[in-house]
Amino acid sequence: MNATRFVPRFRSFKFAPFTIFALFLFTNLTGIFFNQAFAPDAQAQMTVSVDEDFIPLDVPSSGDHELDLIIFRAGKRHGVDPRFIHAVIWQESKYKAQAKSHAGAQGLMQLMPGTARRFGCSDAYDTEANIEAGTKYLRWLLKRFNGNVSLALAGYNAGEGSVDKYNGIPPYNETQNYVRIITSRYGKYHHPVLTPEQARVEFHLSQEVAQLQSTL
Repeated sequence: MNATRFVPRFRSFKFAPFTIFALFLFTNLTGIFFNQAFAPDAQAQMTVSVDEDFIPLDVPSSGDHELDLIIFRAGKRHGVDPRFIHAVIWQESKYKAQAKSHAGAQGLMQLMPGTARRFGCSDAYDTEANIEAGTKYLRWLLKRFNGNVSLALAGYNAGEGSVDKYNGIPPYNETQNYVRIITSRYGKYHHPVLTPEQARVEFHLSQEVAQLQSTL
């Protein structure tokens, strides 16, 4: 009797492959058992969140987070270190959007009307437009002077023609003090001319790079 009972049970193993396949299909569709083993990437995407308002802790602040984001994003778009942009704005206008100089420079980055138009800004008192144009101008100057921060700043203050004329920082007290104050505040004399993608890594502008750098 034991033998006759054993035989049908043994023969039932022919259905085992089908049973295993059905179980595998069911568990993968429902996410039971196999979810962590077979979908680690999907699980990681669910647990990692990117903060769209992220700004590295070592980037200066104007005291206005929305303004800080405008500056930070302009820097990311054009491959310019936001720390450098902050140093320029602080010296130019102390973050006053309606600032105007006796010479006619306007807005946060104190753009002369001709310079504003040259870099696509029709309203120098518009915060985003002013910062966008000023950042483009800084990038243009950095590229022209091979990343030399002092010469780029001299060009921003006195015009690139004056830097060419004197083959260096012009002998104007205002310009020389301007360069000295901003380079001291920024802390660097060279700013590599990079693509926006390269700049995000070099200046630790992406959240992932900044987090990785903080663990080193």
